[in-house]
Amino acid sequence: MLRGVRIALVEDDEFMGGSLVHRLELEGAEVIWLRQVGRALGALRTPRAPIDVVVCDIKLPDGTGEELFNRLCETATPPPFLFITGHGGIDQAVRLMRAGAADYVTKPFDMPVLLERLSSLVMRTPQDAFPAILGVSPAARRIEELAREAARQDRNVLIIGGPGTGKGALARHIHDQSERRAAPFIALNLARQADAAQELLGADGALARVGEGTLYLHALAHLPEAAQAGLIEALERGFAGRIVASCGPEITALRAGGDMRTEVIYRLDMAEIPVPPLSQRPEDAVWLMSILFEQMNARRSEPLAGISRLSEEAVRAHDWSGGGRELRARLAQGMASAPGPMLQPADLFPERIASAPGPVTLAQAREKAERQHIIDVLEQCGGQVGNAAKILNVSRTTLWDRMQKYGIGRDTG
Repeated sequence: MLRGVRIALVEDDEFMGGSLVHRLELEGAEVIWLRQVGRALGALRTPRAPIDVVVCDIKLPDGTGEELFNRLCETATPPPFLFITGHGGIDQAVRLMRAGAADYVTKPFDMPVLLERLSSLVMRTPQDAFPAILGVSPAARRIEELAREAARQDRNVLIIGGPGTGKGALARHIHDQSERRAAPFIALNLARQADAAQELLGADGALARVGEGTLYLHALAHLPEAAQAGLIEALERGFAGRIVASCGPEITALRAGGDMRTEVIYRLDMAEIPVPPLSQRPEDAVWLMSILFEQMNARRSEPLAGISRLSEEAVRAHDWSGGGRELRARLAQGMASAPGPMLQPADLFPERIASAPGPVTLAQAREKAERQHIIDVLEQCGGQVGNAAKILNVSRTTLWDRMQKYGIGRDTG
């Protein structure tokens, strides 16, 4: 019934949570069990792979399901939410549905009822033909919708985006999901070839080798003059393959140029897929960092414990002018030089240390150390303020006051 569906379960009760996980997995679902608002917020904002539906209790130890849903809605469109509530919480559940939640069930509920509701939600949510390619943000999901449509059709495609935005990966996925996937995928970077015309048009060039497959022309703006007429001639002869090209923002100038490249662009009659830069998709930058971190960490003889929340905040705030390539380079360097078990902002952005303000007062140093210690303890406690207060040997009220003073959110950790 739910085979292949990825479900996030947000439930702190061990008995109910364990029972739900067991039954959902028997139905074929993959279940990610989250027990707190703080943990669920990060996991749902930047999941390892797209979440199809969320099953969420209303009452949680560090907040409510309503708080979780509303905070997710602040930055993106969350997956469909099915809330679990007691009879006294029906008004709240109805209010959530008016705000965009998908459905709710009341305790106690019959398992077949829950499964039927989940199946209905999954059927109403189109299943992605691709895994996440560029990220988890609404912009990334929209790009992948356009890619799915391009894969179903046979029109040439132009992917428009700056450096390091995943244009090559997107081109490859379009080919892999199309009816041409059994034929070759030939990639030619026009900006890096000493003789791009020969590589494209020669007897053993890309046009000759691609057959009925997909020819990916990276950096279309660098199409040499010697190749432009030859490419048009090949199109007029009835080129059997399909062209997927990529270009940066300079495509606007190319169209207005009035030269042979302008004619090539119009002859190709390409469907366009614009890819926004990472600076406009901060959640995708965090998602990409987590994917790359996992890959790089697996190759280390002494793996790091993880990525700190402060590092995630720093990644969201960075402009990423170099796109994914800059992120990969910073991550590799940061992991190589990280002195502690967790990857910190100073590891990713060492230049900020050199440009940091001069000496601070003793009071400022104490406040900075106290703030960091509170964040570290909250992280150890999974964001539970009560447990953190016990470790810090202060009252819950005192800890709340300190958190308010230093601008520490409940999901820190």
